[in-house]
Order: sequence, then structure tokens, then C-alpha cells
Amino acid sequence: MTSAIHDLTSPDVARVIERNPVAVLPFGSVEQHGPHLPCGTDTFAAELIAEAVADRLDALFVPFGPYGVTPIHAGHPGTISLSRGTFELLLRDVCEELIRLGVRALVFVNWHEGNTASLNAVATDLQREHGATFVVAQACYVAQRRYAAEGGELTHGGGIETLAVMAYDPALLRLERAGRPSRPPGAEAMDEMRRSHEVYGFVTDVTELVEDGWYGDPGWATPERAEAFVDTVAGEVVRGVERVTRARERGGPTDNRGG
Repeated sequence: MTSAIHDLTSPDVARVIERNPVAVLPFGSVEQHGPHLPCGTDTFAAELIAEAVADRLDALFVPFGPYGVTPIHAGHPGTISLSRGTFELLLRDVCEELIRLGVRALVFVNWHEGNTASLNAVATDLQREHGATFVVAQACYVAQRRYAAEGGELTHGGGIETLAVMAYDPALLRLERAGRPSRPPGAEAMDEMRRSHEVYGFVTDVTELVEDGWYGDPGWATPERAEAFVDTVAGEVVRGVERVTRARERGGPTDNRGG
């Protein structure tokens, strides 16, 4: 059973950390996901997977909160975005408190692209300052790779995100409202461009990609796929986390405190 910090007593938290000084934190966002998915889709997906990862790693599960950095969806009802500065200050405080309690490895499980730059910045700074190991798992990209062969696409409000909500709580779905979103000319090329790892540009408003704020095929998600979703994605994440931690152990942690 997952050891969630908010469910434990203080002595229990100390025992969990003493047994295995690892914490797993989920990151999502609260933002519009069209007329058919809840605004908490990214947070629900992140928490669902992160809790399963913590269970498999016998680690402390530490919810960060629902909000993320999502100015691209500003102006749409249901979107609440933190500034990067606010997000990073809060994240830094939470992580340093966990390190103070004895945590030596922190795993970030992310399901929202807008959080990535901040997660990377805080992780590298704190690893340098405290010598703790930080691992970032982009769970949404793990799901994208895992389901690509089955026709699953990581689009905003599309099949994979619908699958995540179906796995979390199917009662939250409003698939009868989905309809067919309208995309402006050049939107597909722009979407590929912004996700490139080589040469890329930026999109500052989701309407540059789709007029209705979402796109994809919600109908791709099925109850059968939803039943296996958590095990499928969490298992992949755990294997990745273990590869990173083994590499760090072989290389030896760098502790720059006092240097």
C-alpha cells in the first residue's frame, strides 16, 4: 500500500524515510481540456501514475498540489496557471523540506509539458547544492511511446488523456460532448515543430494549434486499455528510474555542500 505523506503520522513518515529515503512527487495542471475532459486531467494522470510508482519503489508519496505552469491555456474557463517563479519557489521549498527530513532521492512524475523547464531547473540546482539524486519522469511521453504502436496519440484532450481519466474515474468523462474540433491551417506542422528536440519554436496560445482548445480522438480510449493503463505506464517509469539511480550510484553522487 502506498505511503502517502498526508495519510501518515509523523513517526510513520520518519520510518518510511528511514526504510527507503525516496520520495515521489506528481506534477500536472488545472486547465481546460475541451468539453469532454475535466480540468484536472493532467493532475489526475500524474497522481495516478506517481502513486503506483511510489508503491513499486516502496517510497514516500508526496502530492505537490494540482496547479502547474500553463499560460498557453490562459483565458479559457477552468484554467489556473502559476507563474514559473511561484512554481519554482514552492517546489524548491517542498524539496528542501524533504531533504531535511532525510530523503536522498526525489522522483518527479510529470504529465504537463509546461512544467518541464521549471522541474529541470529546480532539480539540477538542488542536486548540485544538496547532493541528493533527482529523477524526472515525463509520464506523458512514456505513455505516448508505449501506445504509439496501438494508434494512441498524445494530443491535448485526445485518446491517451481520455484513457488516463477513464483509468482515474470514468464518471468524470463527458464523451458525448466531444464533437470534432476544428484546427487552423498549419496547426499540425506547428505542433510537430514545438515538440522537436532539435530545431523548435514556441506556441503561446493553444488556439494556434486548435480553435476549440483540444484535438485528437477520445474514442481511441477503451475500458480494456484503461484497466491496464497504470500498470503499463508506471512499470515503464519505474524501470527508467532504476536505470537512472543505478547510473548515479556507479558514478557516485556529487555533494557540493560547503564547496
